[in-house]
Amino acid sequence: GELNELGSSIYGDSVRVSGKVAPGSIEQERAGLILRFTIVEGEESLPVVYQGVVPDAFGIENEVVVDGRLSSSGIFQAGNILVKCPSKYVPKS
Repeated sequence: GELNELGSSIYGDSVRVSGKVAPGSIEQERAGLILRFTIVEGEESLPVVYQGVVPDAFGIENEVVVDGRLSSSGIFQAGNILVKCPSKYVPKS
């Protein structure tokens, strides 16, 4: 939400954004070297493109933090993806 409020004033600036990975939004290209997905927070959504090693815990509806830059086309060019760990781990039964 805050990112959209800032609008074009942040194009090209390095920023950090968090949200959940939207169901059905994950696409991998070039043998998995390019990852496209959308993050959502409330009613807001943001398309993300990332090139690099994808964290093992990355997946649908996981909470992520992405570092990168917002392009003028509205696509977030991520340079890094961090997957937030759940606050409580439950052992396998």
